[in-house]
Amino acid sequence: MKVSIIGGGGRVGSNAAYALQLGANVNEIAIVDVAREMAEGEALDLRHGAALAGSQRIYAGGYEAVEGSDIVVITAGLRRKPDESRLELISRNVALFRSILEEVRKVKLAGGAIVLVVSNPVDVLTKLAVDGSGAPPKRVIGLGTLLDTTRFRSLLAEHFKVNPMDVNALILGEHGDSMVPIWSSAAINGVPLPSFPGYDETTVQNIFDFTKKSGAEVIRLKGGAGYAVGLAIRRLVEAVVLDEKAVLPVSSLQEGMFGVSGVCLSVPTIVGKSGVEGLVEIVLTEGEKAGVQNCGRVLGDTLRQIS
Repeated sequence: MKVSIIGGGGRVGSNAAYALQLGANVNEIAIVDVAREMAEGEALDLRHGAALAGSQRIYAGGYEAVEGSDIVVITAGLRRKPDESRLELISRNVALFRSILEEVRKVKLAGGAIVLVVSNPVDVLTKLAVDGSGAPPKRVIGLGTLLDTTRFRSLLAEHFKVNPMDVNALILGEHGDSMVPIWSSAAINGVPLPSFPGYDETTVQNIFDFTKKSGAEVIRLKGGAGYAVGLAIRRLVEAVVLDEKAVLPVSSLQEGMFGVSGVCLSVPTIVGKSGVEGLVEIVLTEGEKAGVQNCGRVLGDTLRQIS
């Protein structure tokens, strides 16, 4: 299985490559970046660890290196400013993203290849990829709220002092300011969150609020996110590679679920070797459903501004 990472010389792309190397479920990783020497350096550094991590082929190149890829991960983009919403990035990133799609269309990918969009604003760019990548919509997936959900679960686990992998809590909708926490199904290993010792409504709401601004906080503290998003990318890639039929909150084209159509946003999604293999319309409260619908309106408004 070959994965190409466009933008692989940057913080997010290189962390994704490292996470995939450690996962050892991908046997070939191509790193593509406009900063060619940086990409070469990342590939060399990763290869130096091959004796401890596995026997993957890891190398850098131009767009010709994307040829034959089973999964194309796009992480390239201009960096978000600390006080900038993800949607505000669109005016600076759309032209770059469209140029990347144009280059990807020139190379021959593996049959059934998946395009995985990570660059922000991810939901808007995922829709652009649906329209302009040449891949069927079900084979275009945005990282969406998978990272937000991961952050949310990890922060809740810190508060409740439990194993993060036992926390089941979702964030759906937009990966951005209008994201929606799904409190109605939040639980810790089957125990509803309000029944768990230490629960306090104000406290858990504050945890969500911190989750929503966590990306900006990491940018403020260290210049940009890398480790957690790299792991989130690996989780999604491995769901495809291993044909897991995993249910993940990732972004894809919506055609009526929760009353949302014509945009890409995150809902519970069955992910396997064919990409998006199903969407799960879970029961939401009226407030949660309205929140997801608001995400659809926000994203639709933005798409109309750039069309």
